[in-house]
Order: sequence, then structure tokens, then C-alpha cells
Amino acid sequence: MNNRRHFIKKSGLGAIGLSLIPQLSFGKNNDTKLTILHTNDMHSHIHPFTSGRNKGLGGMAQRAALIKQIRKQEEHVLLLDAGDVFQGTPYFNVYGGELEFKLMSEMKYDAVTLGNHDFDNGLEGLKEQLPHANFPFLIANYDFSDTIFKNTFKPYKVFRKGNLKIGVFGIGIELEGLVPKKLYQNTVYKDPISTANHYANILKQKEKCDLVICLSHLGFKYKEEKISDMTFASQTRDIDLIIGGHTHTFLKKPVKQLNIDQKEVLINQVGWAGINIGKIDYHFSQNDSLKKVYGRSIFIKNGYENA
Repeated sequence: MNNRRHFIKKSGLGAIGLSLIPQLSFGKNNDTKLTILHTNDMHSHIHPFTSGRNKGLGGMAQRAALIKQIRKQEEHVLLLDAGDVFQGTPYFNVYGGELEFKLMSEMKYDAVTLGNHDFDNGLEGLKEQLPHANFPFLIANYDFSDTIFKNTFKPYKVFRKGNLKIGVFGIGIELEGLVPKKLYQNTVYKDPISTANHYANILKQKEKCDLVICLSHLGFKYKEEKISDMTFASQTRDIDLIIGGHTHTFLKKPVKQLNIDQKEVLINQVGWAGINIGKIDYHFSQNDSLKKVYGRSIFIKNGYENA
């Protein structure tokens, strides 16, 4: 236990000298810059890969140091995750998710959604680890009313950064056929399109959010007829950014898709296992109108980052 506490403390506070590529200059000082940092499908990868083509990549201590440095440089930062925190290394088999949640809490994640592998120890296993998560899980299209998670998770949350309001909500993948029934029990899957349109409308129209973000675990794109982030974006409205997961898709920068109103939606996903982290900078003018967006993927390798 003492070794585990030492590792958690060391990982959360580890300071690694990182030199970031110079950021874009965004003009007037009274404009507001918002930085979105995001991950997905971490799959219990605590340490960097030790072999194979990903050797030296990833690692929670390295990511923590990078996030810490970006927060020092940027005034307004949101750190988000699109699910599948669990499953993939012996750390999950031994500790059941405790270590992952504690380290993410140290990194001060703002919000996370649920992926299918987050059910791998069943509802009871997930509930046992929730006290270690000092961040909210947002999921709008799973109805837990007839489970031990009744009234546990919220569909969305509104964050304030400077003069901006940012609405974030979560959308999960259909669990039937993907997760054994005994693990998710009486969790009811709700249609992601209608659910997203409902909550995005609340965030944009009622909450008057300047930016609406969906944390999605639907998957980026499929060859077969299946709801993906690309089709999801085209059939919804009021969403500005979709942060995706599930398909382990490495995007060097966000892609654009037109929504049902022919307005642009950004979609991004950054692979898996904490190999990299997404960074999207939004720049708002004085009247909160969006002027510029710049997105990239930062690979985390041996104490330094590389675009």
C-alpha cells in the first residue's frame, strides 16, 4: 500500500522539463482563449510502452507534467476524457481502476464519460472505485434508473472560464452485444441522436453556452451501417466539438463535419493508451464570437512532446 501511495504521489507531481512548440498569437489582450485538452481509451496504461512500435510513448507521469506546464501557460483550460479508462494492463486486474481514477484526480480532469470497458468489473466494480474519482462522469443516453447508479451520473455540466460558458455532455455506445448483460444489468440505452439534440439545445439555448462539447464513445467512423461520430455530427445540431473514443483513431488534428443545419462541427480523437493528448485552442473576441480555432495532437515520449 505504501508503495502504491508513493507511486501515485510521484506520478501526479512528477515535473518533467517539456518544451512546447510556440503557440499562435491571438491578438488583443481582452480577447479570451480557451484551451481544451483531451484523452480517450487510456485502458489502464500507467507507464510508457516498454517495447514494440510504441516503445517509450505514453505514461501518466509524463502526461501530468505536460498538462501542468500547459496550465501554467494558459489561463483557461478544460481537461476532458471520452471513456474506456479501464482494462488493458495488470494495474486494472489488481486494483480494479483505483489507480487510474486517483491519477486522473491528481491531474484534475474536469469531466469524463463512460466507455464500454468501464463496465468490465460490472456496476458494482465501477461503483466501488467512484470515491477515488474527484471529477464528474457525464452520460446522457444511459438510463440507470433501475440500477445501483440511480441519480448518480448527470447528463451534462456547465463550466465557466473567464467570461465564457462551456457546456459538456456525454454520449455512450450501445452496450448490448458489446458488453455482457450481467455487467450492465438494467442500464437502458437511449437513442444518441435525439438525446444529444435535447441536451445540446438546453446547453445552447437555455444555458446560453458559448461552446457545446460532446464527449462521445460512439467511435469515429465505420464501414458498416453503425452510428459513429461522423454520422452523429451530421444528424445533430448545437454541438461545436465532439471529443471521441472507442475506435482508437489517431487524428493529427480535428476534422470537420457539417451538422443538420449545415454548420461546421469539429471532431477529434487521439488514439489510445495515453500515447498522446489532444489540444484545441478556441479564441473568442470581446462579444464572445468565435474567431479562430487551432487543434493538434501532442505525442508524449520520454519526457518531451513531439507534434
